[in-house]
Amino acid sequence: MPTPSLPPNNPSLEAPDDDPHLWLEDVDAPAAIQWADAQAARTLAAFGNEGFAHDRDALQAIYDRDDNLPMITRRGSLLFNFWKDASHPRGVWRTTTMERFQAGRPAWDVLLDLDALAAAEGEDWVWGGAGTLPRTHDRAMLRLSRGGGDAVVLREFDVPSRSFVTGNDAFVLPSSKGGVEWLDRDTLLLLSALGEGNATQSGYGRKVRRWARGDDPLQSPLLFEVPATHMSAGVQAGRTGERECVWYYARPDYRKLELWMGDRHGPQTHIDIPADALPEIYEDWMVLRLRSDWSVNGATWREGSVLGIGLAAYIGGSRDMALLFEPSQRRAVQGFSWTGGQLLLSILENLEPVFQRWTPSAQGWTCNTVAGLPDGGTAYLWPLDACEEESNGDALALCQGPLTPESLYLSPATDPDVQLLQRAPERFDARGLVTTRHEAISTDGVSIPYVMTGPADPSACEEGRAPVHLYGYGGFGISVLPGYNASIGKLWLERGGVSVVAQIRGGGEFGPAWEDAGRREGKRRSHDDFAAVAADLVRRGVTVPKRIAAEGGSNGGLLITNMLTRYPDRFGALFCTIPLVDMRRYNKLLAGASWMAEYGNPDIAEDWAFLQYLSAYHCAMPGASNPPPILLASNRRDDRVHPGHARKMAAKLQAMAQPAWLLELDAGGHAYGKNNAERATFTALGYAFLRRSIEWQ
Repeated sequence: MPTPSLPPNNPSLEAPDDDPHLWLEDVDAPAAIQWADAQAARTLAAFGNEGFAHDRDALQAIYDRDDNLPMITRRGSLLFNFWKDASHPRGVWRTTTMERFQAGRPAWDVLLDLDALAAAEGEDWVWGGAGTLPRTHDRAMLRLSRGGGDAVVLREFDVPSRSFVTGNDAFVLPSSKGGVEWLDRDTLLLLSALGEGNATQSGYGRKVRRWARGDDPLQSPLLFEVPATHMSAGVQAGRTGERECVWYYARPDYRKLELWMGDRHGPQTHIDIPADALPEIYEDWMVLRLRSDWSVNGATWREGSVLGIGLAAYIGGSRDMALLFEPSQRRAVQGFSWTGGQLLLSILENLEPVFQRWTPSAQGWTCNTVAGLPDGGTAYLWPLDACEEESNGDALALCQGPLTPESLYLSPATDPDVQLLQRAPERFDARGLVTTRHEAISTDGVSIPYVMTGPADPSACEEGRAPVHLYGYGGFGISVLPGYNASIGKLWLERGGVSVVAQIRGGGEFGPAWEDAGRREGKRRSHDDFAAVAADLVRRGVTVPKRIAAEGGSNGGLLITNMLTRYPDRFGALFCTIPLVDMRRYNKLLAGASWMAEYGNPDIAEDWAFLQYLSAYHCAMPGASNPPPILLASNRRDDRVHPGHARKMAAKLQAMAQPAWLLELDAGGHAYGKNNAERATFTALGYAFLRRSIEWQ
């Protein structure tokens, strides 16, 4: 499709802040809140009918089921889980034993009731996670967010007494982006954006301090810092044998990392690895996953390769590395991590999951393949234990498919076969439905895979006019694989619709080359890919353009708004959630500066030369012929992607008399709500809008 034309004297390009809707970026300004609330009321009045209420309640009942699958982490001898249901909408932090869990539906010991805490303290607490003291796990640092944002309050919690530690020497830190690592019972490593000069331009922490009990955290000894222009600093505590070890790292952007080995007094040894490589280190072993080709000591390792070597040997100058994984066109590593001295390697071979355990020794590396998982579908493998140094090598595997609920397996270190722990219930009627794989051809001739779920012969549905829900993302190397989506199943598939998940470029499904092809100047390719999938559904006789409803969030929101400005004739309705839209100002809003490696820097003329055609906020012009209606949905407490993106796009489209709607929740962070009720409302209203807009009830 040709590049959209822009008026040569468009004032929004020459003076990007001369924007009539700029006032909507002031998130908590009374006028902006009043406008956003009025927009949400308008949307609810238009689509929040009796059918929506029924769907909302049905989804919430699904999300709140007491037999849903609990996800677990082992800390010491206990399994920990955070759980939400109808009785605990904010959730409870709880524990049980492996023996009870394997027996099915165990009794849980509740450590913290977040609903009771929020009521007692008059706070809008949302759970952000916990880190326990290694070895004893009797103390924890809890992360509590007000409203669900990334910024959290840190509070010390005594696990045996199920109470917060009080007194002047308790570890407590006000709300900020960042976190802590335990060194010992009385010492933490602190990375926080709290306080003047401690945040990068992306809003993340840039200084690491050693925080002793009773000391002022922001006056504690400074161990490490990065420039404010970096994305962030980082720190991780661990061990090398019996010796305490601390890893310090600098992130110039999300794709690059500089690494130092040190101790509680600061960094000592720089680890000279390729800037865009991903390292994983355990004891004296280091593994590197390459994002680009690396030529060293006469050898060239291909991008996407995984290499292993002894850490001491590497620091000493050796580059005699073992090749643990070699990529091919449709074979790529998805993740890797250590557990019990073994490396877990997660691989996709033409979108089919394969898992390996690699064991290093002085004699070399040996490999065993994890066996016993169901064929087909989507699967993930990760360590069971929160602390690698305490792990015996056990791992968890989660398997699912579009029509197959999640199953959780235990993968013991000493057994190649997995053991079923628990299965999730079926949450929608899948009778008569099938899942198939297909390929679309993008504008440059590249084949784009997609997975379709629906009736066995969707072309027979209303004579080739099947209502299609199409989802995509295409960014940051994140793989989008078809899983069990109860919301789509209940509100779309169960009613005779078709669900499609597209693996477009920019994702990580096929390795770094696939990711890079949809980055920066190539971002328009990922958008072309998505439009090509929509066209292929029409070519195959599944549906017609006006019956295709597309959804995407965050980076996928940029994708959806580009469908509005670049490919409006291929869609019947668009659901754009927690989105980026204004690419002229995105790097000035909240965490936006951390994404310039993905999109480019709009303040550089060479980057704006291509970014301006991806900035749907600028490309949306009056006079569009019959554009599809769009619902932009965001969250006022999203402190990652600014809600001003959605607000401003809705305002501009409405000013041009285009069919645009806005839904803004008042809490929930970078998500669809802070609890199951809000998530159900968000989703049900979005799908009610899509069904109404494509004239399918």
